[in-house]
Amino acid sequence: MEAFIKAISYFLPEKVVTNDDLVKEFPEWTVDKIAGKVGVTERHQAAENETAADMATQAAEKLFSEHSIDRSTVDFILLCTQSPDYFLPTSACIIQHKLQLSTSCGALDFNLGCSGFVYGLSLAKGLIAAGIAKNVLLLTAETYSKHIHPLDKGNRTIFGDASAATLISIDGFASIENFSLGTDGRGAENLIVKKGGQRQSQAINDTIVDESGNLTSSDYLFMNGGEIFNFTSEAVPVLVEQVLAKNGLEKDDINLFVFHQANKYMMNYLRKLIEIEPDKFYFCLDKVGNTVSSTIPIALYEAQKEGKLVGNVLLAGFGVGYSWGATVLKFS
Repeated sequence: MEAFIKAISYFLPEKVVTNDDLVKEFPEWTVDKIAGKVGVTERHQAAENETAADMATQAAEKLFSEHSIDRSTVDFILLCTQSPDYFLPTSACIIQHKLQLSTSCGALDFNLGCSGFVYGLSLAKGLIAAGIAKNVLLLTAETYSKHIHPLDKGNRTIFGDASAATLISIDGFASIENFSLGTDGRGAENLIVKKGGQRQSQAINDTIVDESGNLTSSDYLFMNGGEIFNFTSEAVPVLVEQVLAKNGLEKDDINLFVFHQANKYMMNYLRKLIEIEPDKFYFCLDKVGNTVSSTIPIALYEAQKEGKLVGNVLLAGFGVGYSWGATVLKFS
């Protein structure tokens, strides 16, 4: 049985942090420097008592109202998050209750970052193909701001909090085609939050600020930017080749490339490396930043409003894990 994307919506928390706000905290930076390098002018930040599950619920409610979706038809929830409300119970179960969905609805969380939306599409397609579900609510939600040290200007510049809701069904406006997925856990420590799990449940208190003012701490989000860049440069071109081959397509058959919106510099580098024409490569991070697993659905929502989703659209997500995945959406 085929699987289709039927509807997409997204939610942004109320608080906005602009580049001017960051410059007030870090006067050695300039607005032009921030915007020019990472391509972000503002990002949204979850409130202190606002969680990923709260935001996922809001995105789902927007989906139901914006697209006139009957919530009683949802028979499975998939939540991708790396900032769950609790170790247990699973946040998807809490969301099922908040949304007042049927108790015959399946629900589970899966822990992935920037590849999470593509992996979620693969899981949803599998549930539909197996006849387990007919309408899968795929939720992506992150509050990375809660993982970032207040003085970590680099990561605070890049990341924003957001959630998205995508309904995958037996009919819709875009068929989900074949996937290429990959994993290399050797890169795990290059993008990691060590504190909080059972491996390291207590604070380590090893915060270091180098001579350039860059902060690192095992108790907060750590990202080795150089290693992440190297991994991405090696993995993504191969990923694009593989997913094109699995779908029997050539690069010229793709009308639009929607990559994970990591940052402007990395995306431009990948576009040139893979030799993608500028008008076929979509950017959508200026007003939201890197929202982790929600970057691709947010980009799809905005691209659809602009009338850019036609023919074959290639999606590619990559990041923490290391984990990467790609698929093709076919728009009628």
